[in-house]
Amino acid sequence: MTDLINHHKIPLLAETDILVIGAGSAGCLAALAARQGRKYEVMLVERYGFPGGTSTQMLDTFYGFFTPGEAPKKIVSGLADTIVHKLDQTGDIFLRPNTYGAGTGVNYNPERLKYVWDQQIIEAGIRFLLHTTLVDTVNEEAEKQSCIFWNKSGFYKVKARRVIDASGDADFCHLAGFAYEVAGESEPAQSMTTTFRMSNVDLEKFKQAGGKKMMNEKMKIAFETGSYSLPRKEGSAHEMCQKGCVSTVAVKVGGLNPLNMEELTLAEMEGRRQAFIFEEFFKNEVPGYEASKIIGLSHQIGVRETRRVYGEYRLTKNDCLSGNIPGDSIFLCGAPIEDHREAKNGESETFWQYIPDNGVYGVPYGTIVPKGSALAWVAGRCFSATHDAHASCRSMAQTMCMGQAAGSAAVLSLDEDMAAHALDIAELQSKLLQTGTLLEVPHTLADTGRNGWRNNFVG
Repeated sequence: MTDLINHHKIPLLAETDILVIGAGSAGCLAALAARQGRKYEVMLVERYGFPGGTSTQMLDTFYGFFTPGEAPKKIVSGLADTIVHKLDQTGDIFLRPNTYGAGTGVNYNPERLKYVWDQQIIEAGIRFLLHTTLVDTVNEEAEKQSCIFWNKSGFYKVKARRVIDASGDADFCHLAGFAYEVAGESEPAQSMTTTFRMSNVDLEKFKQAGGKKMMNEKMKIAFETGSYSLPRKEGSAHEMCQKGCVSTVAVKVGGLNPLNMEELTLAEMEGRRQAFIFEEFFKNEVPGYEASKIIGLSHQIGVRETRRVYGEYRLTKNDCLSGNIPGDSIFLCGAPIEDHREAKNGESETFWQYIPDNGVYGVPYGTIVPKGSALAWVAGRCFSATHDAHASCRSMAQTMCMGQAAGSAAVLSLDEDMAAHALDIAELQSKLLQTGTLLEVPHTLADTGRNGWRNNFVG
């Protein structure tokens, strides 16, 4: 972009201590963590008209708080808990088992969550800009990073002492010249999903007719016979907080690059096409859905992976399956590898690989620090991991942990005048522990009953 526009003529919008790019789950938590002591000014920018990212654009369930299996433990706490607590206070969550066994999910009302994110950001005194897109980065001054944004008011420049890239696509790292891997270059990228929501579902009739097992049997028959052009044999359609409504993860769009605008356009249209085929299938074939209708599609197609930054450390499949918690860990994960991919026979299915013995692993600090970075961190699905490890550690509970760690690290970096890659990890861990982050697996089992959230005391 610096070859196309004269950045010297772009007006300065703000100078801030910490700039967070992207207000998804990771970015919101990064900004909130950075403002905890209210010592530094924090600015948060988001390209859409509301915060939350995937948590409010496509999904309605937080995964990663609990380990899967018969002896579940709650392994994520800290600032992420405060968001769930806010939703719980208004009756906007319930716990539910995962369709495929990835662990208990926290089902929430995504519309209420937008408001919760808003209120938390306002109360923290964060400068927040929506409908604002990063278009370039410029190195103009030592110890500061200039970022150029565009919104309806025009082009503007923001100068920041520290930057957290929570854009999902690693947009800042791409423009700033940090190294990354593009999903799909060395192994197939995970497929994309347009989620959709349906109303007027008779959930009791559905349950009595056989529930999820019955639905998947009918979906398999429809797929194999070709009676409906479904993209997969199995899918998820689960109860929402709103009575008589379900949310789905059924659409699968593969083989298209979400970083290519023409291919992303095709993916969006294909996702909508599949959604309405599913509507017809549900109405005609699944008991309880006879009078149902689609009432909403995801704000955009759900993208699971694009750019993955090369960090000071790169999380691998072996790290996940080892069940080890290294000394430089900044949060925990117990999720299996959940790889949404194309099967060899052409059908779209999901590959699962669990951590042995329902284990838990720790994620090192270096996974959120771009290689050699002095002023920047990454948080969210662009963190440093291989394809397989990413497929385990991308749940929203974990990306919120990344955000809290990145925000806390940025504060510590300013306090100590130290580069991101040279930070004292023990000191960062101490700060995270003070705000409730779990770095050891608790001994107590979690209450994963429908209304069990508030009964989980971790220690």
